[in-house]
Amino acid sequence: MANAIVSLRNLSVSYENTVALEGVNLDIYDDDFVGIIGPNGGGKTTLIKAIIGTLPYSGEIVYAPVLSSEEGLGIGYLPQLNEFDRSFPISVREVVVSGLQRRKGLMRARYRKCDWAKAEELMARMGIAHLADRPIGEVSGGQMQRALLCRAVISEPKLLILDEPTNFVDNQFEKELYRTLRELNERMAVIIVSHDIGTVTSEVKSIVCVNRHVHRHDSNLITAEQLLNYDCPIQIVSHGPVPHTVLGFHDGDCSCRCCSCSEESSKRTSAEK
Repeated sequence: MANAIVSLRNLSVSYENTVALEGVNLDIYDDDFVGIIGPNGGGKTTLIKAIIGTLPYSGEIVYAPVLSSEEGLGIGYLPQLNEFDRSFPISVREVVVSGLQRRKGLMRARYRKCDWAKAEELMARMGIAHLADRPIGEVSGGQMQRALLCRAVISEPKLLILDEPTNFVDNQFEKELYRTLRELNERMAVIIVSHDIGTVTSEVKSIVCVNRHVHRHDSNLITAEQLLNYDCPIQIVSHGPVPHTVLGFHDGDCSCRCCSCSEESSKRTSAEK
């Protein structure tokens, strides 16, 4: 039976006079593989930053004992690439092992041999062992994401959160990432923020829609009706014999779906062919 490891109750976040999130009630469970989707500016990153405790909020967030300790929250976090300072003089190996800083504390930053060995093991698994001594600012976007993923999981967290991890990376990394996340999900909950609804919905178990308000769907299938009720301007991707994307009506289009409109649409389609 799944257990809630993070519970948000009536959570709201505001920036000056702008409400980013309002009245959020959400549970994250220990076996979750959740995809967070929503429009730009809808509050996706704000939601996860509230969960990891890096911005103020009103309401309540309750962490299960498995996540909360004197050492801090047992949450692994992979930020967006544009949030990472490439100019910082640190090697790939040092980036990875820095994921243990929470356990070491600010005054006890000396790492043990087993810590460095764990970093080497993770880098080898992610195919970046040959970059261990390379300055982090000199690697590609995909290589940096691999290093940051190693850093996020080196402490064996019970919850892993990734914010737009496939931005600025190639298709090969994306395939490897989702394969890795499926393996990690066997021992930790995973939350991934993504704008690529077509891919993320084919990989995750549940969907959380964020557009100031938050709605959880305990399935990876999102219908047009659900998004219409939620008022979330996201395209619907349908799978079938011919891959296609179903989009909403444009301004000025007839949305009544009457016979005359359908016939006229068919004529236009035939003419275009």
